[in-house]
Amino acid sequence: MSNTCTCEATEILIFPCSGGSNVGQIANQAGVDLTRAGVGKLYCLAGIGGHLDSFIESAKAARRIVAIDGCQACCAKKTLEHAGFNVTDHVVATDLGIKKNHDFNLLPEDINMVCSDIRRQLGR
Repeated sequence: MSNTCTCEATEILIFPCSGGSNVGQIANQAGVDLTRAGVGKLYCLAGIGGHLDSFIESAKAARRIVAIDGCQACCAKKTLEHAGFNVTDHVVATDLGIKKNHDFNLLPEDINMVCSDIRRQLGR
């Protein structure tokens, strides 16, 4: 098992929460959708939280660090800050009016709302 990151650095890295509620999964899906759309690149929050050197070094090359959190616990943002990163763009799904629950039938309009807020912050 290797702790070497096989990711390439990019200008905009996206670090979503992937918590155990609907809003955590909305945050994660928003990160996937933004990556598919070419807005930025989904990156490994667990590698940052685990303080794996190769992940930290790759992330240092980013111009923008985007944290997408599901709820006010702000696990993604706090993990990044704990590792020494300045979060340049941040959204919390519950701040957008999305109610936290454990229903994993995610609504596309909720995912789109999170994506739209990040796009607005990035000027895209």
